[in-house]
Amino acid sequence: MKDNKSTSPLVWVARILVGLLFIFSGLIKINDPLGFSYKLEEYFEVFHITFLNSLTLSLSIILCSLEIILGFALLIGVRAKSVAWGLLLLIIFFAFLTFYSAYFEVVQTCGCFGDAIPLTPWQSFSKDLVLLLLIIVLFSNRKNIQPLFTPKTGDNLLIAITVISIGFGLYTYNFSPVIDFLPYKIGANIPAEMVTPPGAKPDEYELTYNLKNKKTGEKKVMTNTDYLKTNIWKDNNWEVVGQPESKLVKKGFTPKIRDLAIQDAQGNDYTKELLSNPYNNLVIVAYDLNKTDDEAIGRLNAMAVNLAQNFNTRTVMLTSNSHQFTEAYSKQHHLMFEIFYADGVPLKTMVRANPGILLLKNGTVVNKWHYHSMPKYDDLVKKYFQE
Repeated sequence: MKDNKSTSPLVWVARILVGLLFIFSGLIKINDPLGFSYKLEEYFEVFHITFLNSLTLSLSIILCSLEIILGFALLIGVRAKSVAWGLLLLIIFFAFLTFYSAYFEVVQTCGCFGDAIPLTPWQSFSKDLVLLLLIIVLFSNRKNIQPLFTPKTGDNLLIAITVISIGFGLYTYNFSPVIDFLPYKIGANIPAEMVTPPGAKPDEYELTYNLKNKKTGEKKVMTNTDYLKTNIWKDNNWEVVGQPESKLVKKGFTPKIRDLAIQDAQGNDYTKELLSNPYNNLVIVAYDLNKTDDEAIGRLNAMAVNLAQNFNTRTVMLTSNSHQFTEAYSKQHHLMFEIFYADGVPLKTMVRANPGILLLKNGTVVNKWHYHSMPKYDDLVKKYFQE
């Protein structure tokens, strides 16, 4: 006979909300496992465990898959006790990370929902607290979570969702995200995404002063507003100790792309020139030539030569490597396209591949490809270079 507690509305609401939210969170991140691995590298740097950086991609796919698996298992009620333990441990771990990020201001976006729904650390921590409360309800009632299927069917479904989750993560890593939430997605105009519109409000900051009375030794902490309002600055007995602390109090408008600056080896800025080309042009993004796929670079080099000869097409490569290393790499591989330099962060955001390819026209992303899925020369010409 089923326990009456199993029909508790609160348990069912918690079960559905937690299950769906974990699946949603896992799907968003496993759609872009490489992007989530970059976020893990940030956390590893904060906790001084960068020796784990080589495992970030594997951990990314495992953690994202685990979220989907636990959420799905909760919804169908399979292995409820183990799932409840897994959910509790995972949410405690996530809550610790988001609190640490928020309190110490070390990682400004947690990556909980990838680039689809950016959350501040405090928003992420608040979300985790709500989830923690719901999971505590489930954990307390774990014996009363009834399965929707027989144990054998439930286990088979669990195996299937595990294979699907991991397989999907491997696919999106090797062939780019299925849904691109990045600012350089197909159809985006890069120059337009870099502009702050007229009248847009900037970020608002508040200064905090540490004051000390020279005579009494009394100390005060005041904001810049109170500092001016009270006229304490006119009192020679009070002095400012140290440098004022600046704190963001209200977020203003932030362009989607704000950190892209393209330069040549001499430091000359080519951002505007390269992004205003009115013709189809290829941009090869290889943020780290030490880790890039040399065979793919070779194929792109041959494609660039053919496009230049037959259609006068400009092909450039963007990298974050040093000029000296890049020059040596270019000579070794006989590269025939121009090379420019940019910071690694925006290059990683442009395309989740090393190398990745963008087809631009007037600064608009006409198309983009992972090097595993880049088109053959004839197909590229037929679709984009022949009227």
